[in-house]
Amino acid sequence: MANTQGPEGNYDPAGSTQMFRAFVDETPQGVRQQAAPTASAGPRVGLIIGVVVAVLVVAAVAYLAFM
Repeated sequence: MANTQGPEGNYDPAGSTQMFRAFVDETPQGVRQQAAPTASAGPRVGLIIGVVVAVLVVAAVAYLAFM
């Protein structure tokens, strides 16, 4: 049996990825890209507080389990 699909059957995902990247990298004339905002200490503080609370909860459960 012969392969009758022709060139339409040969899908190249890398080609479409390259075209998408070229599209994204294009910037219209007169439009400036804004720099990404720098990360503040806010999320870091929340993460530290969350870890401390989690440790306290685990310690409380362990304390109550061994009483």
